[in-house]
Amino acid sequence: MQYIEAEIPVFFFKEGDKVIAYSPAFDLSTYGSDEKEAKRRFTETASIFLEECAQMGTLNEALEECGWRKEPQWSHSTLGSCKEELIRIPMPA
Repeated sequence: MQYIEAEIPVFFFKEGDKVIAYSPAFDLSTYGSDEKEAKRRFTETASIFLEECAQMGTLNEALEECGWRKEPQWSHSTLGSCKEELIRIPMPA
């Protein structure tokens, strides 16, 4: 099986005593007790997801559903742009 490498955004944030790892590139998330474990588990989860899709013959469909396009290699339209936006949050008195 051939592979391509792609850098994808993975966001890490605390939720209680766990660290959540989430990537919009595959709409996948997992968690760990710290960022290192969450990163390791995310890599494993993404690999399993992609390998299973490839084995079932549904990889192209799964990537397209996640916003990936094959032009000529697979790329994701949102991977190059991640910006913070200022929003106003109402605070009850």
